[in-house]
Amino acid sequence: MNMNNKSPPKSIGVLTSGGDAQGMNAAVRAVVRTALHQGAAVYAIYEGYQGMVDGGERIRLQSWDDVGSILHRGGTIIGTARCAAFRERAGRLRAAHNLLRHGIDRLVIIGGDGSLTGADTFRREWPGLLAELLESGQIDEQTARAHPALMIAGLVGSIDNDMVGTDMTIGADSALHRIVEAIDAIASTAASHQRSFVVEVMGRHCGYLALMSAIAGGTDYVLIPESPPPEGWEEQMCGLLRQGRIAGRRDSIVVVAEGAQDRAGNPISCDYVRQVLQERLDEDTRVTILGHVQRGGTPSSFDRWMSTLLGFAAVQEVLSATPDSEPQLIGIRQNRIQRVPLMQCVEQTRAVAQMIGEQNYARAMELRGGSFTEMFDVFKAIAEASPSVTATTRPRRLAIIHAGGLAPGMNSAVRAAVRFGRDRGLTLLGVRGSFEGLLAGRIEELTWGDVEGWTGLGGCELGTNRHIPSVEELYAVARAIETHQIEGLLVIGGWMAYKAAYQLHCERDRYPAFKIPIICLPATIDNNLPGSELSVGADSALNAIVGALDRVKQSAMAAKRCFVVETMGRYCGYLALMSGLAGGAERVYLHEEGVTLKDLQAEVEHMVDAFHTGRRLYLTIRNERANAQYTTDFMCALFEEEGRGLFDVRRSVLGHFQQGGNPSPYDRILATRLAAHCISFLSEQLASGSADGAFIGLVEGKVTLVPLGRMSEMVDWTHFRPKEQWWLELRPVVQTMAQSIATEA
Repeated sequence: MNMNNKSPPKSIGVLTSGGDAQGMNAAVRAVVRTALHQGAAVYAIYEGYQGMVDGGERIRLQSWDDVGSILHRGGTIIGTARCAAFRERAGRLRAAHNLLRHGIDRLVIIGGDGSLTGADTFRREWPGLLAELLESGQIDEQTARAHPALMIAGLVGSIDNDMVGTDMTIGADSALHRIVEAIDAIASTAASHQRSFVVEVMGRHCGYLALMSAIAGGTDYVLIPESPPPEGWEEQMCGLLRQGRIAGRRDSIVVVAEGAQDRAGNPISCDYVRQVLQERLDEDTRVTILGHVQRGGTPSSFDRWMSTLLGFAAVQEVLSATPDSEPQLIGIRQNRIQRVPLMQCVEQTRAVAQMIGEQNYARAMELRGGSFTEMFDVFKAIAEASPSVTATTRPRRLAIIHAGGLAPGMNSAVRAAVRFGRDRGLTLLGVRGSFEGLLAGRIEELTWGDVEGWTGLGGCELGTNRHIPSVEELYAVARAIETHQIEGLLVIGGWMAYKAAYQLHCERDRYPAFKIPIICLPATIDNNLPGSELSVGADSALNAIVGALDRVKQSAMAAKRCFVVETMGRYCGYLALMSGLAGGAERVYLHEEGVTLKDLQAEVEHMVDAFHTGRRLYLTIRNERANAQYTTDFMCALFEEEGRGLFDVRRSVLGHFQQGGNPSPYDRILATRLAAHCISFLSEQLASGSADGAFIGLVEGKVTLVPLGRMSEMVDWTHFRPKEQWWLELRPVVQTMAQSIATEA
């Protein structure tokens, strides 16, 4: 669709600048394909601002296929470079001339605060640069009138996650994956030799990577620039590590942000921390500086789908902008796109570094945001939880039980709950084997050391299954609760866990034993629970699916091939849609939308056209219960028959592969965060003599509690999913990324 049939199409330039970050390619791909979908011309500017200054072959018109097969690639395929020339007006004058040669007056800049500041300077100078070019005869009056202003939109590409105005920057989640993988590997060798390790991570003035990797890695101590440790921190750190050793821990790991400093502003180096540990604890201590390995590798599923959303929104922003529009930073807040004045974000970001330099650490933490402060407090609480808390005269007894399917991150939640609970003097009981284990009496006390090493452990150490108590078994459940003196219940799991907890809540009048505080923590790869936009385990499953899609694509490159990939999720299409967005699928089938024969016929026609015009791979993703009749096998047979030998068709049912593996950093962090709130809820209920039921979750970035009695009004019982699902709003983005304007015509 042409935006204006009476004038030439609008032209957009896209560049990556500053340090590279995983996910930049996904953003570039989204900018190119969205622009083409909207009928605009789009140019890639190679080597950042240097390419803009040099012009020529470094500014290239892009086609739909130019950005094919780049989602999985790290770094940036269009390059990035430092450009001293662009810092001078003469360089910006050349850059403006080069852009005007192609009719470009709209830019999407993917970079850090320096790159975005340079873009704003360029925008403000644009009228003066045009006047100078016109006066020197390098452009004519018609060109000057046609491009009176430069419209820009900024995306933050930085692994540091240091920009105010967005929850996450492009590359931060992938960098966190690299760091946590390294910590997991270090922990195993450290435990083998009973060593201590000091790990330095990137981040400049931002402690995000250090803090979140410390939580996800289950480390002992963390040092970040925004909140330096108190005076005498060396002894405090050694004391915590010493307690852990006494409790049976075989390794100790301290994470240090590269910008860490003490309260007086003196840098804290990894070597100094190593020296302290070695001298005061007499332990063999090693230092690991991860360096640029944090920038490398394949982008995570989150960085792929988030960057795609940002690129999509950036094109909408610059195409709708007017000469008077204020440039916007396109960020993400609570899984939704957010537009914020660009320079306001840059100024506030630089204010954090200024506050750190002025030793105003309270203000620095405030500028980082409430969730950052919350997670710092969570880490302190869990790291400082004592393994030897003296129990009260009659410690209150809380039980932890799983139900439903396996979800990576269940062990992380249990570890956090036990550590928080025991630090409050509570007795934590682990129920092995879900509700069947409760009925069989397989219940044991969990100590601080019992859950050591569970943070990054896949599977479910306590065990889980989908059996929930029948009406006939409720009496036995009540007796078990009374027999083991259970005074509060933390239920961790999926749909069956919630259904069981709701059932106990509804039967309180008949069974007084159920009149105890109960809270449900969402843990299911299906992401189909009420009261939470994301469940523990869904991110890990999505990463597993996207990794499988990468391999599927590689296997298809040798021949013309269509793949039909089936994902889990039951009647919830979250995994199918998000993996389609992150994996670059041409078509996604969801139960929420349904499947018709007309849909399949249209896809076959599109598929045949694509292969006739040179396509080598066509990827279709199908939610496992998208349609009872049009199964994965049916689709494969239909495509094979209608393809008439033009291409091969292969099916891939990923199955329980999606539930396996270690939890992702995000799932570990989410599990820890929610578990901390669950223990607070249960302990407060016990202290006040209340017996409320609730389910916890993350809604628009905030931890929320919903009364258990409201569950019925929030769910579709027939299809095992919430009545409202936020991610369905993303369907147009998937369609835009999959269909060029040519194929739509």
